[in-house]
Amino acid sequence: MKKLICTAALLAATLMMGNSVQVSALETAPRCKAAYSCDYETGTEIYAMEETKRLPIASMCKIMTLLLSFEAVESGELAYDEMITVSENAAGMGGSQVFLDAGLSYPAEQLIKSIAVCSANDSCVAIAERVAGSESAFIDKMNARARELGAENTLFANCTGLPKEPQYSCAKDVAVMLKELLKHEKYFELTKVWMEDFQHPDGRTTQMTNTNKLIRFYQGCDGGKTGFTNEAGSCLAATAKRGEMRIISVVIGAENSKSRNAIVSSLFDEAFGGYENHIVLKAGEQIENRSSVSGSKVKEIGVCAERSLSAFGKKGESKDLNVEISLHGLKAPVMKGDEAGEAVLYRDGVEIGRVKLVSMEDAPAYSWWDAFKETAKNWN
Repeated sequence: MKKLICTAALLAATLMMGNSVQVSALETAPRCKAAYSCDYETGTEIYAMEETKRLPIASMCKIMTLLLSFEAVESGELAYDEMITVSENAAGMGGSQVFLDAGLSYPAEQLIKSIAVCSANDSCVAIAERVAGSESAFIDKMNARARELGAENTLFANCTGLPKEPQYSCAKDVAVMLKELLKHEKYFELTKVWMEDFQHPDGRTTQMTNTNKLIRFYQGCDGGKTGFTNEAGSCLAATAKRGEMRIISVVIGAENSKSRNAIVSSLFDEAFGGYENHIVLKAGEQIENRSSVSGSKVKEIGVCAERSLSAFGKKGESKDLNVEISLHGLKAPVMKGDEAGEAVLYRDGVEIGRVKLVSMEDAPAYSWWDAFKETAKNWN
């Protein structure tokens, strides 16, 4: 996507429609230090201003804290119902918190929820110490995971985003990290909470209120992470979905929370108003082609795209799309989810995406009796 040219002080953009030029909502947006917007499915850049500039991002670094928490659960290292005993270090965190008591134990899911909803610093440290043994070891994992994701302009110094040098990221890297977090369905379950009481083992309650106001006030917004420190300014990374299109938008260093919400809303408006996402192959839906299998009574199996394959672009632009399907010759045993081939999407002859095709069913290998009968059949 062509990058829009902006002044450092003002977000500005124009959207061409037919022979007319419409003034972008971003043209009147408040000031900020950096902004970025992209399509979730394809990663296509829609808007960018100072997107790789290294800046403090405050509590948006908790996107990585949450990502590692969900990955720890999925790998079996952590269970949602596990009771985590809070250390003096975790309980002593300042800033946003749910006022955990040192020495008391809380369910891991409850701690993770408080991070997603109200940006609880004390819960971040409690989770970090449980997952990695110490906050410093967890920070090493955060930085390693950032490198794996290609977030080259990111360095974490803590798991909370509280001021500490050196620590920085950039708008584009934040979008990359949020995109990875959005792969975890549990995240959406937790982040949609608007207001809820946090229950303490001693009977106390702390009210949690979602810091991302767009969850309630922007149509389609269902996730995101806010941040604020004097150094970082007001920050927000958020996602919204309408129809088949999901957008990620990030702003760093806005003047206040009202400004950051306005900028992200404008980024969403530009994307939903001027772009569209055409799903060519939908994840999990069987395609017409079937893959042959040898060494099994099952001679063919259905296949589907591992993830959706789509063409994202401006409304009204060329849609001369072509999909090339290549299927492997599979040999039993085949398990559901095994790679079965690949689909490549072309627009105007240029590749714009590719996806693995996977088996939708099992194809067990012949038993000795099945093999005997098959041999006898072929002999006759």
